[in-house]
Amino acid sequence: MTRADAPRKPTLESIGDQVMCLCGCVANLNHCPHRDCATVAEMRPVIAQEIATGKDETAILQDLAIRYGVQVLAAPPAKGFSLTAWILPSVGLLAGLSFVVIVVRRWRKPAPVAVATPAKPVDPKLLAAVEEEMKSAGLGVKD
Repeated sequence: MTRADAPRKPTLESIGDQVMCLCGCVANLNHCPHRDCATVAEMRPVIAQEIATGKDETAILQDLAIRYGVQVLAAPPAKGFSLTAWILPSVGLLAGLSFVVIVVRRWRKPAPVAVATPAKPVDPKLLAAVEEEMKSAGLGVKD
């Protein structure tokens, strides 16, 4: 096994980047903006103890998820209900893109052109009846 293949030893920094601070700041443990955060003060010794016992990153993250709940993980596991956190952004992106394509196609579609239908020839009997009616009414149709 070469050095590149060897599993890297977990550090407080590497685990802290993968764990969320639970104080409500919505930041990972290493970037909590609160000066004296009780959550950071509680979790760092737990992580340091887990590293000291020789556990790998996966085992430490699993232990933290058991102790604090799955919400402590920065990236939720890709199984069960947490799978929606992985799938939903892609579905939303595809739906939005489809909507934009449909709207743009409708905007670019030319308006339907009205096709003029040829006029039907007038029935000569009807034309003669109209002219006769006009003569009798005194509207004077010129011959």
